[in-house]
Amino acid sequence: MANCKYEYVRNFEVADKCLPNCWIVVRLDGKNFHRFSDDHKFVKPNDDRALVLMQRCAESVMNEFKDVVIAYGQSDEFSFVLKKTTTQFSRRASKLMSNMVSLFSSSYVYHWKEFFGDIPLLYPPAFDGRVVLYPSDQNMRDYLSWRQADCHINNLYNTCFWSLVQDGGCSPKQAEEQLRGTFSSDKNELLFSHLRSTTTVYQRCTGKALF
Repeated sequence: MANCKYEYVRNFEVADKCLPNCWIVVRLDGKNFHRFSDDHKFVKPNDDRALVLMQRCAESVMNEFKDVVIAYGQSDEFSFVLKKTTTQFSRRASKLMSNMVSLFSSSYVYHWKEFFGDIPLLYPPAFDGRVVLYPSDQNMRDYLSWRQADCHINNLYNTCFWSLVQDGGCSPKQAEEQLRGTFSSDKNELLFSHLRSTTTVYQRCTGKALF
């Protein structure tokens, strides 16, 4: 970069280098994916094409970011865990996040036809991102346990909801009312009565891991 009188403006840049000796998690979330899934007529409650496409995008990120040790995905989100010792992009949070979001989003568009065939992509998807640091291995395990628990809870609710709509003849509003205040045991009983099972990958994750 040329050395000139205007170069002082670089002093306004925020130093966002991640703390050393911490796990770095970059979590990506789809923006307005409820509308996106409706507009593209995703199968409810789980569309295998969309889930495998998300996995393919995660693979693209992991192939580029060699210090990612595990990627965990559910629904429209993916978490990428970089090892504590990574020096990629000098551990700058904004660089890590922006590059991952950019690559994931472009991969979604690039690989769309592989999984959706002749179904057109009506408009590009958008993903936001955040960076969180976890200093201990226990913190890191608890984070992944939290995301897995969230996956299970959401999938159980969604499977029950769409079971009531698709098999039980309820309207979406009626299904929502029927599920309000119910516990996991109630939802499991509902699924049993409707003879609808939940596949393990939907309950736990759509993730990929490299070690």
